[in-house]
Amino acid sequence: MKELTRAQRAFLESPYIGVATTLRPDGSPHSTPVWVDVDDKGVSFNTARPRAKPRHLEADPRVALVVVDPKDELRWLGITGTASLVDDGANEQIDRLARKYRGHDSYQSHREGETRVTVRISPTWIESRRVG
Repeated sequence: MKELTRAQRAFLESPYIGVATTLRPDGSPHSTPVWVDVDDKGVSFNTARPRAKPRHLEADPRVALVVVDPKDELRWLGITGTASLVDDGANEQIDRLARKYRGHDSYQSHREGETRVTVRISPTWIESRRVG
């Protein structure tokens, strides 16, 4: 498994939006914007069941994530790897991400019938440009 450098971790601590790509059952890519988290366990993002991303990842755990600095489009970080879905702590994570990205104490957009889930990425490839 690849490891993030200190500069890459610092980059991901910024409130930059990422784009996560999963694979649909027919193999075509499905890309959506996500809030990105980084902690001692690595890189993750949060989503909810029964949305497409968890369904796709349960069938095929391959995932790609790219994060671009909104002030410098040539400064970016890309991660390719495999995902694991973690239910424990997912509600706390989405609240922490709401503070990071929106300045709110808690996530404001919970939907009836959804269950939050953390998507942890085990990187097999990390590349970046102009990130340390």
